[in-house]
Amino acid sequence: MTTASLPTALPSAASHRFDTKVVVLLREGLTVWQELNVTSFLMSGITVSAPGLTGEPYRDGDDNVYLPMLRQPVLVMTADAELLRAARTKATARADVAIAVYTRELFATGHDDANRAAVSAVAAHDLDLVGIALRGPRNAIDRMTKGARLHD
Repeated sequence: MTTASLPTALPSAASHRFDTKVVVLLREGLTVWQELNVTSFLMSGITVSAPGLTGEPYRDGDDNVYLPMLRQPVLVMTADAELLRAARTKATARADVAIAVYTRELFATGHDDANRAAVSAVAAHDLDLVGIALRGPRNAIDRMTKGARLHD
């Protein structure tokens, strides 16, 4: 999959309707620190999946500058292992969906090289997914995450 084929259309300020949807799908049963860790790592992947996804830097009333953030809302949802596997399979089959993965093994690694090595050591259908992040056409993402619940 190439990020060049992903939709990048951003809404006008008046519409606030995005052509794409961003969802973080977390595996049920994670501890709170794991949910936060997985979500933050997955979102770092989404933010670089296409140009123009982040807005301008923020500036407070005292003129302090803060980093830009993603321009569109993010839904965080939970699902069982089977739904995570099915969504990953469907997402990788589409050129217009960006996907980031986080596997259980990454909780035990300490740096980016070790993370990539842990993922590359396992066949796709055997990945022990604890989270995925998806960005793509709204209707496609809705179908891939059908059955997931909003995180509470």
